[in-house]
Amino acid sequence: MRASYLFTSESVSEGHPDKVCDRISDEIVDLFYREGPKAGIDPWAIRAACETLATTNKVVIAGETRGPKSVTNDQIESVVRSAIKDIGYEQEGFHWQKCDIEILLHPQSADIAQGVDANQPGAAKEEGAGDQGIMFGYACNETPDLMPAPIFYAHKILRLISEARHSGREKVLGPDSKSQVTVEYENGKPVRVREIVVSHQHLDEDMTSAQVRECVEPYVREALPKEWINGKTIWHINPTGKFFIGGPDGDTGLTGRKIIVDTYGGAAPHGGGAFSGKDPTKVDRSAAYAARYLAKNIVAAGLADRCTLQLAYAIGVARPLSIYIDTHGTGKVPEDKLEKAAAQVMDLTPRGIRSHLDLNRPIYARTSAYGHFGRTPDNEGGFSWEKTDLVEPFKRAV
Repeated sequence: MRASYLFTSESVSEGHPDKVCDRISDEIVDLFYREGPKAGIDPWAIRAACETLATTNKVVIAGETRGPKSVTNDQIESVVRSAIKDIGYEQEGFHWQKCDIEILLHPQSADIAQGVDANQPGAAKEEGAGDQGIMFGYACNETPDLMPAPIFYAHKILRLISEARHSGREKVLGPDSKSQVTVEYENGKPVRVREIVVSHQHLDEDMTSAQVRECVEPYVREALPKEWINGKTIWHINPTGKFFIGGPDGDTGLTGRKIIVDTYGGAAPHGGGAFSGKDPTKVDRSAAYAARYLAKNIVAAGLADRCTLQLAYAIGVARPLSIYIDTHGTGKVPEDKLEKAAAQVMDLTPRGIRSHLDLNRPIYARTSAYGHFGRTPDNEGGFSWEKTDLVEPFKRAV
């Protein structure tokens, strides 16, 4: 491990074009999980894989679903418009009420369904993975939520500004924004911020970068540890000088294009699969949540200061093909013992993950901005993978 270095991570707000699409896709997943039980459909049988494209006053939704027939295109359209309105888009080039919405959803492929639904040998009702792939989880002791500091603070900056915008305190700011934080490490620990970048849409076309800085700087300072900002910190606020045209009107958005923002800001590997718009039979999502859950509990248990965990799956096969753990030289017990312990403390089949983390619920729209990890578990079951209730089981297992 290097002792002293700089590391940078970025975040984007819920009004970023790609995040608008993530939100729409996840709202549709939630819709199916809300309406399914009303129609008498077992939540375990619901399937959704929704991709969204958004551009100037146009939203296109495509994908595969299985669920209640009561979910009509009109209902989907209503949910989409409500999401866009909640984000805050009432602009000429992208307006929740005026944009054209095209819905191209169709039933899930029977070829995929047979692998996911089929009983596996020797285990009744054992589901296979919805696809092949590798998923990574990561945790470190740099922040209270056991997240890498650069992405943790990049998210926090935009979340605070968003809360101020929604409350009406910052009426001149639009929904679209980005942040980027460069953290300086000494002896492997984050100690200060070298560079801060915030690009924020403004609703007054004549606002200058200096005026935008007056709006956002208090939230940046609130987000970061006080001692991390000093006279040597370099600020870049709306460095192009103007950011009036924002959202899908300024740049086309697509679901799943911010996977590094969604995870660890580049501080850990990524298997390549996006999360948003997918029900939890898709291990791209559910197994990535399980991998974070296991890695976080290993660090929370004091068994390592840093932990990277990889899971691998094959379509139609229930059990993970492999479990790999790297504690980056910080582990208190050998990695092979941790790998065996991970398989003991949690059932890592798709059904086991869905059951353990209670994922068959409408909890996904809330994950679509400001990261899927480092969040607080809520009373409705959201962010259950952030719990640290496996600390004692891990300690016993090793």
